[in-house]
Amino acid sequence: MDEELNHIENLAVFCASSDGNDQLIFDTAYEVGEKMAKNNLRLIYGGSKLGLMGQVAKGIMDHGGKATGVIPDFLKTKEVVHTGLDKLITTQDMHERKLTMNDLSDAFLALPGGFGTFEELFEIVTWAQLGLHRKPIGLLNTNGFYDDLINMLDKMTAKALLKKDNLDILLVSDNFEDLLAKMKNFQPKPVPKWMNKNQT
Repeated sequence: MDEELNHIENLAVFCASSDGNDQLIFDTAYEVGEKMAKNNLRLIYGGSKLGLMGQVAKGIMDHGGKATGVIPDFLKTKEVVHTGLDKLITTQDMHERKLTMNDLSDAFLALPGGFGTFEELFEIVTWAQLGLHRKPIGLLNTNGFYDDLINMLDKMTAKALLKKDNLDILLVSDNFEDLLAKMKNFQPKPVPKWMNKNQT
């Protein structure tokens, strides 16, 4: 096998702060944390003890892994914040939170979630499209959760509203190990000449 293109130590995970009602999705969130620990990946995430976010953190910490939470000050309440993390960073607002997570992370992974997960995912994909970073981005399609979104992205490409090169920025799988391999071997397209190449 060829040498991996991307060395990933710190993986940002975007996902729901709710449990949801799909047991497979709930269980998979914990398993992602467990597998991250076994792959020596540090979790970078939103710092909550709730929902799928809490399950990923529990999975990694139960198996000896490390987790960094990044949470805005207005959400830092005892009902929300995970106090058992080995590192917790407080930011002034949501924008600073996302910038901090980007700075700390080598790659990004989206699990099932709601508006917040979609907002984080599409912003980080847009930053990649604009050449603001060249880090791999994965979408874990557990139990077909993202099937409709994937179809919508294909339609956007078919309608020439999304370029195929930009669609290919988002790596998709329903299996964490397969997705991690894709992320480690992701090769970003060259930044278009009309964009500012001074960004990294």
